[in-house]
Amino acid sequence: MKPLLALNWKLQKGPAEALSWSKSLLEKLPSNLAADLAIMSPTISLSAVSGVLLGSKVAFGAQDVSAQGKGAFTGETAAAWLLELGCKFAVIGHSERREYHGETDFIANAKVKATQAAGLTPILCVGEKLEVREAGNAESFTVGQLEVALNGVEVNADDSLVIAYEPIWAIGTGKTATPDDAENMGNAIRAFLDGKYGAASAHIRILYGGSVKPDNIKALCARSNVDGALVGGASLELDSVLGMLNALA
Repeated sequence: MKPLLALNWKLQKGPAEALSWSKSLLEKLPSNLAADLAIMSPTISLSAVSGVLLGSKVAFGAQDVSAQGKGAFTGETAAAWLLELGCKFAVIGHSERREYHGETDFIANAKVKATQAAGLTPILCVGEKLEVREAGNAESFTVGQLEVALNGVEVNADDSLVIAYEPIWAIGTGKTATPDDAENMGNAIRAFLDGKYGAASAHIRILYGGSVKPDNIKALCARSNVDGALVGGASLELDSVLGMLNALA
């Protein structure tokens, strides 16, 4: 599989800007992409993104999804609706959802199951805070998140699951886990996935997320068990995205 470059716009780019940006992206993309490219758009902008990217070589998805299919759940977005728009992915358990909205590994587990049931690929985010790493518990903490969030979750084909390791201390801080840090955690995650899924683990891409930029993405993705990146701030400028694709090439 190619590496996956997942662009997480967060609370950026409303419908008009998302439409214009997506058009510019298609105009400037190289003919041969070194990575699979996907845009994680705000929900309100997904229709605009879909109108441009549906049927192109650029996939797209949502930054969150409901664990519920329908009912009295005000403000929620069902996975089936995202599929109707042409989404391929849904981000689940991002550190900002965990911190600001109280989402737990148990909630992430329900969302992963709902996302897969609708035919979308969950991008499940895990990762530790600085105090956990400094205490020497980064790997056990992160694997513990996976044990809960993937309880009862099956993997049977390419892109039925993506894992994104995002060390919380490296998100938006300018600090970046070294390639060795990313590789060590990637190896720990892969060992867990191998133990849980056996040969099917080979279908699961492990992304690194946290201050990824054009000047460090190549070194990060060159390491074993780092199969791409979940990119925040550097995903907002088109030149930066093209720079990351060029670096991977």
